[in-house]
Amino acid sequence: MSRVFTPKAITANALLEGDVIYLDHAGQWVRDLRMARAYTEKEMAEAALNEAARDLTAVGAYLADVKLGEHGPEPTHFREDFRRTGPSNYFHGKQEAQRGTDAHV
Repeated sequence: MSRVFTPKAITANALLEGDVIYLDHAGQWVRDLRMARAYTEKEMAEAALNEAARDLTAVGAYLADVKLGEHGPEPTHFREDFRRTGPSNYFHGKQEAQRGTDAHV
């Protein structure tokens, strides 16, 4: 019996900056998971992943499990939550931008 397909987002790392990036509805890379496209059909997700893997500005593209939240896709696994916020040893980059919000734990 095949496993039920759960929503996925396509994620990778930006080649030049190393930032975590996500594919949006227009096929562009964005740095905010909430703006990413959530694929609910396996065939569409795999086709989009194959296309994303050919993009030379992104490395290591893969399908990440997400859940559909009120403000867009949300991670379902600690690894993806950690990737989107970065290390927590001190504020920099994305964390600095989120200071004063509830987005950083």
